[in-house]
Amino acid sequence: MNLNMQKVTEDLVIWIKEQLKSSGGNKIILGISGGKDSSVAAALCALAIGKENVYGVLMPDGIQQDIEYAHTLVETIGINQITLNLENVTSAFKDLLNQAVDEDFVEDITKQTSLNLPPRVRMTLVHALSQSINDARVINTGNLSEKWIGYTTVYGDNTGAFAPLAGLTSDEVMDLGIYLGLPDFLAFKAPSDGLTGKTDEDVIGFSYEVLNKYIRTGEIEDQKIKEKIDHLHKINEFKFKPIPSFPSPLPVIGK
Repeated sequence: MNLNMQKVTEDLVIWIKEQLKSSGGNKIILGISGGKDSSVAAALCALAIGKENVYGVLMPDGIQQDIEYAHTLVETIGINQITLNLENVTSAFKDLLNQAVDEDFVEDITKQTSLNLPPRVRMTLVHALSQSINDARVINTGNLSEKWIGYTTVYGDNTGAFAPLAGLTSDEVMDLGIYLGLPDFLAFKAPSDGLTGKTDEDVIGFSYEVLNKYIRTGEIEDQKIKEKIDHLHKINEFKFKPIPSFPSPLPVIGK
């Protein structure tokens, strides 16, 4: 099932312009990891509103082995860029979490808590910067594959004013990056979160190739993997739904 990349690009550029205008913004800011999602999103935004209006923030947490990929990509796209190391901030948060353990507020700090902390700090920083850049909006760079299984952090990389890549699988995003003329290494760089030292596929336990085929065709050979994907999809749907709000018991007339 192949996409017409020219049409997809043209449609996305129009959509980004419309979403930005409806949000009251005229600039875009996003975190740049060096992976395909943030790179393709940045390139699309540069096409839509001009590279001078796109701001990329590189946010290693200490030493990030693949940070040079991120530098190469932002230089290729030509957007505004800054590198801000989060190590001191995440360390301060960990000190507070450990204090909660010491005072018996929680029994222990889980591995998942530690893994999700940097993405939340990253997006706090990006949103803070957006408020200091007039009319800038933060975009969500996640793709459909990650969304499908909930491989995203609530109030971390799952946030943003709008999500241009949310309808494209990981391999479709990669193909779009190649079409947009991004560096070739983008196609061969294994997706990773830049935090665990592992690839995404090592963490989730199956390949994106299998997942993407299942999403688009419903076909899958390994029943155990199918059950795992279905389970992940079901328990993570809440991440992509509006926050449930109790209806007002009184009339709302100010509309």
